[in-house]
Amino acid sequence: MNYLNLDKNKVEVTVEEFNILLADYHLYYQKVRNFHWNIIGKNFFDLHIKFEEMYNDARIKIDEIAERILTLRFQPTSNFSDYLEMANIKESGSDFKDTEMVEILLEDHGKLLKQMRKVVEKADDANDEGTIDLIGAYIRELEKTSWMLDAWKMKTTQHLEKIPE
Repeated sequence: MNYLNLDKNKVEVTVEEFNILLADYHLYYQKVRNFHWNIIGKNFFDLHIKFEEMYNDARIKIDEIAERILTLRFQPTSNFSDYLEMANIKESGSDFKDTEMVEILLEDHGKLLKQMRKVVEKADDANDEGTIDLIGAYIRELEKTSWMLDAWKMKTTQHLEKIPE
């Protein structure tokens, strides 16, 4: 780890949070695939495509998170039984309406964002700019996806907040 010029003990704390994020992303990935496979109704085409886009993005992030853990010279957690035990995100059934699926995913986005912020906090304590940069981009992307899903489920009679004059 000398070539990274990072304190191994501080990085270890970051990696602990990173492994939880890795577990969260594995459960999220499978949940989005589940919804992709099981979406029905008038919003099938929109959500089937969006969910595929989301699980492909999650698959890439899973690999990048594991590779960042390896870059930090630690082994990523890789057993699904461990993921089920340590993740903030839980498995989901398949029998939901389109709007319920979106609500469930938005709840999971909140959990992912919270865990990402924990990783950033620990990485900041370790002066680990590489991790901060990686996760900062993930936060921005997930916030945008969340906004889009939230806008999709809004009624056309709803309006965004305006700043008071």
